[in-house]
Amino acid sequence: MKIGSLTIEQGIVLAPMEDVTDLPFRLICKRMGADLMYTEFVNSDGLVRGNVKTQKKMSFLEEERPIGIQIYGGDVAAMEGAARLAESYCPDLIDINCGCWVRDVAMRGAGAGLLRDLPRMEQIASTVVRAVKTPVTLKTRLGWDAGSIRIVDVARMCEQVGIQALTVHCRTREQGHRGTVDFSWIPRIKEAVSIPIIVNGDIVTPEDVRNAFATTGCDAVMVGRGAVSNPWIFRQAKHYLATGALLPEPTIEERVALLKEHLLLAVEHKGERTGVIELRKHYSGFLRGMPHVSKIRNELMQFTQAEPIFEHLTRFLEFYSPG
Repeated sequence: MKIGSLTIEQGIVLAPMEDVTDLPFRLICKRMGADLMYTEFVNSDGLVRGNVKTQKKMSFLEEERPIGIQIYGGDVAAMEGAARLAESYCPDLIDINCGCWVRDVAMRGAGAGLLRDLPRMEQIASTVVRAVKTPVTLKTRLGWDAGSIRIVDVARMCEQVGIQALTVHCRTREQGHRGTVDFSWIPRIKEAVSIPIIVNGDIVTPEDVRNAFATTGCDAVMVGRGAVSNPWIFRQAKHYLATGALLPEPTIEERVALLKEHLLLAVEHKGERTGVIELRKHYSGFLRGMPHVSKIRNELMQFTQAEPIFEHLTRFLEFYSPG
């Protein structure tokens, strides 16, 4: 896959996820082998209004490259301004979110809401491409609902206006995260355009990664919720693609060690209280499959300081580790 000066073969990409793909979690996924990552999606209206909290979502470290900043919105002028502001952070890519299905976004004409207004989607895409020198990519869904799937036309439009790669979540907006993904559209898209196509949707295991490459001919695979439940998936999938063999599941020691590493990163980059509280959403993924996971997760949820968490995890490890 080639996007601008960036070349990635059989890339495994971390999806942009609101309140999830912050800097600490991205660093964890990068260290686990993610080939390309995106920030949380950033509100274009908030950017052009100068909202400091919104601007902070675009910050990243050199260690994270290659990385894209994803912006969303339904107003053409705001998206143009947001793209220029995003470019000032010098990301490798700028991505346009045309796929977010949640009501507060889609029903306001942004995210997947643009699938009901393809002329506006085209206007936003072409305006952003012209506004910046950074390569622009776009993420969308198959269509608004099963009766309005026009993803092949959308792909052609994206290529014509200068979008350099397209990510397709293989569900409609109406489905949200429910129902079965339909990868059958990807070969049709690949036949219609020459830009890279990245597949997204229900890719949660190394087997899913290999299946997506094998059955669709896609250029890269994007992992979202699968990385939240299993941050090791990047390393596991790369090994499986290269060897055909599955790595063993992470040990209890590995799970606790990576959780502690994430905690240190969260405290370093967000401060202790905020870092500890925002880490809570990741406990289930790190501790998945461990004995008495519900009990330890509930106990960890009570803490607002890092030291008790470290102590609790250390005691847990001493008690449950083999030998």
